[in-house]
Amino acid sequence: MEECFRWYGPKDPVTLDHIRQAGAAGIVSALHHIYDGSAWPFDEISAYKANIEASGLTWSVVESIPVHNSIKIAGPGRERYIGFYKDTIRALAEAGVRTICYNFMPVCDWTRTDLLYRMPSTGYALRFDAVDFAAYDLFVLKRRNAERDYSPDAIRAAEARLATLSEERIATVERNLIAGLPATERTYDREGFRRALAEYEGIDAATLRANLLAFLREIVPVAEEASARLSIHPDDPPFPLFGLPRVVSCAADARAILAAAPSPANGLTFCTGSYGVRADNDLPAMVREFGPQIHFAHLRNVTREPDGSFHESDHLDGSTDMVEVVVALLEEQARRKAEGRADWRIPMRPDHGHLLADDIGKARINPGYSLIGRLKGLAELRGVMRGVSRFMAA
Repeated sequence: MEECFRWYGPKDPVTLDHIRQAGAAGIVSALHHIYDGSAWPFDEISAYKANIEASGLTWSVVESIPVHNSIKIAGPGRERYIGFYKDTIRALAEAGVRTICYNFMPVCDWTRTDLLYRMPSTGYALRFDAVDFAAYDLFVLKRRNAERDYSPDAIRAAEARLATLSEERIATVERNLIAGLPATERTYDREGFRRALAEYEGIDAATLRANLLAFLREIVPVAEEASARLSIHPDDPPFPLFGLPRVVSCAADARAILAAAPSPANGLTFCTGSYGVRADNDLPAMVREFGPQIHFAHLRNVTREPDGSFHESDHLDGSTDMVEVVVALLEEQARRKAEGRADWRIPMRPDHGHLLADDIGKARINPGYSLIGRLKGLAELRGVMRGVSRFMAA
């Protein structure tokens, strides 16, 4: 697979030189300063791409073009923002950047309660604590009718947990949940977050799915004409949050997305961490089913916990058999190559990493995107890929 690394642009404390030192060849990035849903200008895309190429790297994948909220709720301005999205796809393709990752998560992007969960190794991981989340949702945010989304046992556990949390810890959980993590489109204070949730009143999973599929029917023909490949990222975590539906969480969701706009341009970002949070997702089987439409892979692992919590594991540990997933992806690559597909090579990146060594304590770190943890993950995955490839060639 094509070894890639996420880069957050010139202000990222992880530099392009660092990424070259990690051995990656491809960059996964975006015009992060344009997150209001407007079209990305061709000149800015070209300048950004030239900067990456001047460092000896390739801008392999765009992650992400934000999907404006009006598209998700089918609200005023929807057609205008879909038009901007189409313009951005065309401009990216004209500049030679043709693999585009995006998501359709409402209000919240990827979500964690703890950004410094201490591991036995003494490094730090990202964690979603389901009880802390419920305590915040029910008793701090005091979301209207939130109790409908929790069992009586879960409510009792959340109330007991709240009694143990300091004001400082509550503030930290709130900041992690609503103030914005890397790649999120918007940040909120508590009242602003309540207003954002209110925009989704009356929008259930069926409605959100219909809005997604309508969006796909608009943009997939444009991507196909431009020889671009759209790859939707699954929900993270893959279950409802704050009463909001999630519609890219399991194999059935992926089938519906691919069936809604059948085209080589309509595909998936296969994120093993997101899909892996759900025990009912058989990841190797999903790769084998959806392989021809997997345009991009995020490889990371999580350890599921009985109460619905999870934390980010080492890349080769956790609840997912990462080796089996890599085998399935490499088999798909070999099939594509034999078929003569020009896009036979699947770009991948080590997604998230533990905070390790002298990255700990640095003033500027993007949670999950420090250098050393991802470098370690890439090295481990590279070893698996090379070993499996050698075995397949024998």
